Amino acid sequence: MIPAERQKQILTLLTEHDLISIAELVEIMQVSHMTVRRDIQKLEEQGKVVSVSGGVQLLQRLFIEPTHDDKSLLFQAQKQAIGAAATQLIGDSKTVYLDAGTTTLEIAHHIAKRSDLLVITNDFVIANFLIKEGSGELIHTGGYVCKDNYSSVGELSAQFLRNISIDVAFISTSSWNLKGLTTPDEKKLAVKRAIVESSKQNILVTDASKYGKVATFWIYGLEVFDTIVTDHTLLDSVQKNIQNLNIELVLA
Repeated sequence: MIPAERQKQILTLLTEHDLISIAELVEIMQVSHMTVRRDIQKLEEQGKVVSVSGGVQLLQRLFIEPTHDDKSLLFQAQKQAIGAAATQLIGDSKTVYLDAGTTTLEIAHHIAKRSDLLVITNDFVIANFLIKEGSGELIHTGGYVCKDNYSSVGELSAQFLRNISIDVAFISTSSWNLKGLTTPDEKKLAVKRAIVESSKQNILVTDASKYGKVATFWIYGLEVFDTIVTDHTLLDSVQKNIQNLNIELVLA
């Protein structure tokens, strides 16, 4: 059986089962563990499946992004660790973009007392915190207000960002895999893309629980990122694939 046929068979099996172990695939397909792992890696690179411990599953579809309040209750320890690690990547006297999100809020907590930074954000919670606690300069993008996530989105925000030179941008996501980032909200596309266009260094900050999820709209591939900061629970196989893309990986 040629690789394309094996990969098609894996996808067919995954439509019948939520998750299949590598051992089961070896037995069903009568091939080696290494062959199965290579097929899984190929499918994962195509954005069709996601590796899990000891097996594989189809990508999880994300139809609605959780609200800011809901996200603030999830994976708090991981987000705090990611925020602390990400802060170490900021040099002196930089213009920093903090994307909307609860992980980027943790970065704001760590840099609040740095008077040498200009922080730009589309997040109202981050802006409000830095208005009260921040020592540096602060700019909010403005734009269409997303009430569920306390942020600005849409073309007005994007236009503002295209006219700003950003040294380092910390970008959040609700869903990602080896193929790239997605979002269930079309209004976020313009802002996410404008950030990358305007920033000299792009850093993805996301906890590992969001890996393997996919939403309706593709934003961009992982290759736009210089660095990914996530937590140590990210699977070893995924870590290796990211490093093979020549992206720096920081595990908090």
